[in-house]
Amino acid sequence: MEELGRIHQLIVPMFGYKVVFNLETIVMTWIVITILTLFGTLAARKRNMIPHAIQVIGELFIAQFGGLVKDALDDDEMAKKYTPLICSLFLFLMLSNWLGIIPRLEEPTKDLNTPLGLGVLGFFIAHYAGIKAKGIKDYLLGYCEPFFFMMPLNVVGELAKVVSISFRLFGNIMGGSIIIMVVSYLTYSVLLPPFLNLFFGMFVGTIQAFVFTMLTIVYISVQVK
Repeated sequence: MEELGRIHQLIVPMFGYKVVFNLETIVMTWIVITILTLFGTLAARKRNMIPHAIQVIGELFIAQFGGLVKDALDDDEMAKKYTPLICSLFLFLMLSNWLGIIPRLEEPTKDLNTPLGLGVLGFFIAHYAGIKAKGIKDYLLGYCEPFFFMMPLNVVGELAKVVSISFRLFGNIMGGSIIIMVVSYLTYSVLLPPFLNLFFGMFVGTIQAFVFTMLTIVYISVQVK
């Protein structure tokens, strides 16, 4: 229980300010990136009409998320453009949420900086897509609907999406970790905690990764239509 809330940090003085790096999150994130890079390399290597196992898994992800993006955006060209982003986002979040199953490893998404960073990234991509699809004039006029005095409320609503999508993922992953830790402490890590770890890591982690990814697709879709 004493480990709850403990964060290993590197504090670097810079221009009169203190820049804080969460070392555990950085290391875990790079582990996920390395695994995904290796997976992508093996999936794209020696592609054949009769695919090998890793190629099948890669094509399955692309086909499934390509269909979801196409249905959401209703445009073949935009679907081709955003499918790699959405597929990569889901795989990154899913693997990040699964990482806590392995002893001594932690989920990068348990640190608010990770889901918040991805939420902000999705926010800027969605609004960039909206400006490119509608033009800056129609994009700005969209905030004045249905009446011009609704603009402040519409702006707050857009910013609230970032908070909502980020804290939903963070809360579920952190909440699962706290439950596992408390139950492990009470039962001396006998029998139940391993099943809880698998449940929160694989099942809940996959669901939350999918929800985050689908909401990102929806936000992009709302902006471009």
